[in-house]
Amino acid sequence: MLSLRDRAVMNEEYVPGAGPLRGLGPREGVPAGLVWPSRRGDADGPTAWQTRSGAFRRTARGLWVPADVPASPEQRIVEAAACLPAYGAVTGWAALRWQGASWFEGTGRDLQPLPVSIAVGDRHAVRPRAGLSVSQEILPPGTIRRVRGIRVTSPLWSVAHEMRKAPSDEAAAVAFELAALHDLVSIAELAEFVDSTLWVRQGVPRVRALLPHLEENSWSPTEPLMRLTWCRAGHPRPLANRPVFTLDGRFVGTPDLVDPEAGVYGMYDGALHLTGTVRHEDVAKEAAYRALGLEGVTMMAGDLGDRGPFVARLDEAYARAGRRAPGQRRWRTEPPSWWTPTFTVEQRRQLTAAQRTRLLGYRPAA
Repeated sequence: MLSLRDRAVMNEEYVPGAGPLRGLGPREGVPAGLVWPSRRGDADGPTAWQTRSGAFRRTARGLWVPADVPASPEQRIVEAAACLPAYGAVTGWAALRWQGASWFEGTGRDLQPLPVSIAVGDRHAVRPRAGLSVSQEILPPGTIRRVRGIRVTSPLWSVAHEMRKAPSDEAAAVAFELAALHDLVSIAELAEFVDSTLWVRQGVPRVRALLPHLEENSWSPTEPLMRLTWCRAGHPRPLANRPVFTLDGRFVGTPDLVDPEAGVYGMYDGALHLTGTVRHEDVAKEAAYRALGLEGVTMMAGDLGDRGPFVARLDEAYARAGRRAPGQRRWRTEPPSWWTPTFTVEQRRQLTAAQRTRLLGYRPAA
């Protein structure tokens, strides 16, 4: 039996930033363009002939949607939510995306779809299937909320689940930093959550061990990989997306990583940076950083499989920076008084809607 508190939590209608939203169940609450699965005989459900003809596709046992409904990440989340029993919620990457973290696209490094995870407790025999993973962990009170009609776990539980189940420490760090990018969780909140709620669950030692190495200001999934590689190579931890200024306070640019003491910066160049105006802007920025006396290193997509070449280039950049005379140091990373810092989750949460549009609009979208 569920306690009254658990039932209240389960039925909470919550939309971040919009206050309570009462009375909308899954069918009514999901956004336009998404289809809640139906059963044969439902008012909007298929006939037996339609299920046999291929006009509908089966999403789970007894549940169907029209065959032409695209299997977008959001639609996959809706179809997984339709499998929930009376208690439970969508969790992991899917819950984070449903709550606004658009960088979670539901695919792995090989671009193959990741399963949607649901947490149902230990009293429900929901079976995993292709595209659906099932956790039987008991969800503590306060970790379930209803967002746009669907029950999802809180951002802290969701990101901790994703970190604990990730295939590697790097993947776990990326999961946290993409959630922090959307200001859903902070390092301090995760640290407190680990001690107060997670305790000794499977995978918690990994989360605890990663806490000192996490960052709240990464702007893409590849930046944590570059930073962790940088640190493993024996160099000081660089600052993430920290603006660089001239000595008199003129803004020059924001490299992905920068070690302001050594005078070394790093950039990641994916496919987006290879041609067109983006490449032109990159070359101009590199020239501006060199004029300040900074030495740069670039990580490319091919370096993700073998980090050795990137580490060699990084070592060379540090060697070049070490040969520069002190008088050639013409940069600073301390913002001038007119600059509004947005380096942490807490700083970004204090921004108004207009400030967020103006100050955070430059960050790349998923």
